Amino acid sequence: MAGTKIPESVLVVIHTPDLRVLLLERADHPGFWQSVTGSRARADEPLAETCRREVLEETGLDTAQHELTDWHLVNRYEIYAHWRHRYAAGVTHNTEHVFGLRIPDALPVRVAPREHLRYEWLAWDRAVGRCFSWSNAEAIRQLPRRAVTA
Repeated sequence: MAGTKIPESVLVVIHTPDLRVLLLERADHPGFWQSVTGSRARADEPLAETCRREVLEETGLDTAQHELTDWHLVNRYEIYAHWRHRYAAGVTHNTEHVFGLRIPDALPVRVAPREHLRYEWLAWDRAVGRCFSWSNAEAIRQLPRRAVTA
């Protein structure tokens, strides 16, 4: 049976001014690390609201208390076969919108146990190598340049 997940998502690179990046280890795939990510709840949900909801669910952080920036970076990629059942029949690709969330320091976070096992704060260049997703790694590679202009 096909799912109803919307194939449009956000990727939120949470970082500190000194470019430490928050990564979360997936509960359904131990060893797979990522930034906060999630799909729109409805087709008309504003992307900033998707960011707010996903960041709050996955970390307990409130984006309204920090600096959320739309990086105007969009990635389109093929959905891994083992996750396609979450989408309508025939959906094979996702569109991902990248945002940055600058917070003042490497704060403790509350992980959602059904989604993540643990978290780590890593220097941006170490975080790149930890990400399983090419689009997540590429977004973090851009952080030093984007943080200067953010």
